[in-house]
Amino acid sequence: MQDYDDQFKNLAKDAPFDQSPVMPNMLEGDTEIQFRCHRGVKCWNVCCGNIDISLTPYDILRLKNHFGIASGEFLQKYTVPYEIDKDGTPGVKLRAVEGGTACQFMVEEGCSVYQNRPTACRYYPVALLSIRRSDEFTDRQAYALVTEKTCLGHQEDRKLTIDQYRHEQGVDDYDEKGRGWRQLILKKKSAGPAIGKPPIISNQLFFMASYDLDRFRAFVISESFNRTYDIPVEQMAELVADDEKLMEFGYTFLKHVLFNEKALTEREGVYEARIDRLKAKAEQFRAEFEANRDKLEDEKYSGECKPGDLSCGGND
Repeated sequence: MQDYDDQFKNLAKDAPFDQSPVMPNMLEGDTEIQFRCHRGVKCWNVCCGNIDISLTPYDILRLKNHFGIASGEFLQKYTVPYEIDKDGTPGVKLRAVEGGTACQFMVEEGCSVYQNRPTACRYYPVALLSIRRSDEFTDRQAYALVTEKTCLGHQEDRKLTIDQYRHEQGVDDYDEKGRGWRQLILKKKSAGPAIGKPPIISNQLFFMASYDLDRFRAFVISESFNRTYDIPVEQMAELVADDEKLMEFGYTFLKHVLFNEKALTEREGVYEARIDRLKAKAEQFRAEFEANRDKLEDEKYSGECKPGDLSCGGND
């Protein structure tokens, strides 16, 4: 039977990728701002001409469903990977047009995916700051105002609070759906110094469960996954049918495998079986090493070594 880790490594082979200069002042939701963006403003579409837009898992879910394509195809066609932190935590950004800096979704009339535009686009010119103090167990939201010279929306005669602007732009749902992922990022950043970089497989798991939802679904319904975890039948049916449920389950899964939070129920004997497999692999390695060493020794004393062949244990 295929081992759980081997199953993930096979799925990883199908991954879609090879391996503002503003100092923010934290603002509250009731802070009043002056801003309005519309087609009549002279800077219309300017902000979409030079993009640097990071995507959340929910952004990707909405956009890949907008186009009716699988998550892997969306990632390949519309995004580029980057590292969120020094530990190589993977993130994705929108890919600009070929040979340029403009958003692929920009048209003369504005945004061609407006109803499913990313979180960052909805928030602009407000920036979301997700923070967590050392003595807190959950994150809190604060905001900052981005004022770029190219944006003339700040000169429009309209005032409203940040909360009113957020509601107007439809970010309430986006914030709620992205909260679990933001907590994962904060947890990784506040985990403290590690000895060396995290294993590659950890970042691969993070990428798949966060962004490549359709490949994660294949992983979750695999035989090896279900030999490892006891997922109720009703919940598994939801994960197969509902992208949002699967996305939220991905956050739970990552807490379990990356931070050792017992968020999932492992089947009885799984841990012991994993230890036995590791012991068996170690024993196989030891036996192969000793057999190879004995072979080299036999060749050395049988005269089959060639002069200068260091692999035989000498140069005489």
